[in-house]
Formats: sequence, structure tokens, C-alpha cells
Amino acid sequence: MKKDTKYWVGFNLVKGIGPVRLERLLAYFGSLHEAWWSQPYHLAAAGLNAKLCQQLAQIRKEVCLDELVEDLMAAGIKILTWDDPAYPERLRQIDQSPFVFYLKGNLIEEDIWSVAVVGTRRFSAYGRQVTEQLTRTLAEQGITIISGLARGIDGIAHKQALDAGGRTLAVLGSGLDQIYPPEHRGLAERISRQGGLISDYPPGTPPDGSNFPPRNRIISALSKAVLVIEAGQKSGALITANYAADQGKDVFAVPGKITAPLSRGTNKLIKLGAHPLLEVQDVLDFLNMKLVARQQVIRKTLPGDPKEAALYNAVGDEPLHVDELSNLTKLPIEEVTATLAVMELKGMVRKTFGMKYIAVRERKAAYY
Repeated sequence: MKKDTKYWVGFNLVKGIGPVRLERLLAYFGSLHEAWWSQPYHLAAAGLNAKLCQQLAQIRKEVCLDELVEDLMAAGIKILTWDDPAYPERLRQIDQSPFVFYLKGNLIEEDIWSVAVVGTRRFSAYGRQVTEQLTRTLAEQGITIISGLARGIDGIAHKQALDAGGRTLAVLGSGLDQIYPPEHRGLAERISRQGGLISDYPPGTPPDGSNFPPRNRIISALSKAVLVIEAGQKSGALITANYAADQGKDVFAVPGKITAPLSRGTNKLIKLGAHPLLEVQDVLDFLNMKLVARQQVIRKTLPGDPKEAALYNAVGDEPLHVDELSNLTKLPIEEVTATLAVMELKGMVRKTFGMKYIAVRERKAAYY
């Protein structure tokens, strides 16, 4: 853990300091260490109002950051910040991504193949059946299931993923030491051992109702697609779907009877352009699972080498011909084409047309 991690946690304790204000502090002071110990007039110059300055002064007086970080580590909670290479690239790409979040469990590279499964808290027998069948099959196929640990569809999705021997991630609307609902504490413990619990709220944050809609943006951000099982017209699951659409993610919705209140939200999503989710194969086809399995095997059996590194650095976001890549890397054309073929199988590059390649930048960072 970096020396200044505690200051990221410290500013996270100040309610009202979010990504925008933190960016201003970093730009003004150059480091959060300097910002943390600065005088109020300097903080005001960096954009903090009197109320925030007062809150910060109070927290500095009451909280020992070293002890807080030690307590988090003792509880098995990891801290990831913007400047951490393990910060998920998908989360980094959204507007106003959380500048710090907390993780109990672990995140692995294979979690890049993940879908969010969300729905109503008050589900029907139909909703339960669809969730159980869909989630179990996806988990058995190696897909990570992401949800919000809430009662209803969320809890069913997490449990089915675990029972299938798969991975699941739960994004909380409270601190990781404030599991909600309380009857899901045992489930949360299982998730921390077979996936991870995630929150951008600092420890001690209670599960207030206002916390849950914002956390849904993290659920959708970490996922390749969002699956809405059952949702009424005012369901929180529709908020997750809206975030997904804003983030450019695909949304799938399970159709239901037009007279069923719990299907009004999902039917409306389909009307607005969501993919009708008629069977699990719809999702597997979208994820291209044959390619997923192939890439996972090859990544394990063929580790990277200097040629791959050189080519990956040379390939850009615009298509480049193999001849250009050969000139840039000083590698013989036959080595360039052979190495690019392996890199394409690994999911590092994508062939476009006329022997041209572009980089798949999502793989560049440490995803999790």
C-alpha cells in the first residue's frame, strides 16, 4: 500500500468531497498529503467552502488515519485509489469515477467477463425461476455475476453463482462494515471468499436510502452487460439500466405479461431498445463465450514476451498495417504477423481489414 493511501481515505470521510473536488485539490496542492494538512485559506483557494473546511478540520482532529487504515487491513479490506494500477479500468472510464473504493475479497483478470443481474426486491415465482436458471448457467460458464446484495433478485443471483462454484461481486450502498440487509451477512461472507464485496463509501457509512442509486453506477460500470430480470415501473433496477445505457453498455431485459406489475419495467426497457432476454444463450452469444474460453486458455499457456510488448506499445487506437508495425518495432514481418496472431487470440489486439490491427486497450491495464 502506498504511503499516501491514508489521505485518500481521509478525504473520502469528508461528506461532500467527491471526484470533482478531489481533482481540484490534487491540481492545486500536487498531493493529498499537502492538501490534508493545509490551512483553511489554502483549502478555500482550492475550491472548498467553509462548511467542508470545517468538516475536514473536525475529522483531522478526531480520526487517526494510520489506525483507520490498520483496522481496515486487519479486517481484510483492501483500498484502491485512482493512482493504483489495480484500479479497474472499466470503473476508471466512467464520469466521476470514485477516487477510492474498498474491497473485501479479490478481483481477478477473469472478472472482465462479467454481467450484472438486477431486479426487484419483491419478486414473483417467475422471477425467482428465471434468476436461478440464468445465473447458475452463466456462473458455470465462467461468467462473474455482479449485483447489489439487496433482498430479492440480487440475493438470489449471488447465491446461485456461489452454489454453482462461480464468482460473484457485490457492490454495497454502505460501508463494508455495515452489511445490509442484516440477514445477508452470511451471504456477504461467502461472497468475500468466492469473489468480492465492493463499496466506495467509507467504513462506518450506514445503509441510507440515498446511497443506493449512486452505487448502481458502479454495478453497471464493472459489467459488460446488465440483465434486468423483474422490475416494476419505479424499481431501482431501472436506475442501473439507465446508468448502463449512459455508459454505452448493453441492457437485456426479461419480458413478462403485460398485465404483471413486476414486468412493466422490463417490458418498457425492451420497448425502449433493450435486448429481449429469452434464454441464457442470448447472453452467451453476446459475450462470445467460445472466444472467452480460448483467450483464457491461451493467456495461461502463452505468457507475454518482449515481442508482444513491443508490438502492443506500437499498435494504436487507429488501424496500423503490419508493414508499419514492422518498421516501428524493427521486427521482421514474419515475426510481426506470427506474434500478432497470438496476441489476437489473447484478446490484446483486433484485426480490422487489409492486414491492419488496433489495440484492445481494455486489457492493457490491470483490470482488477
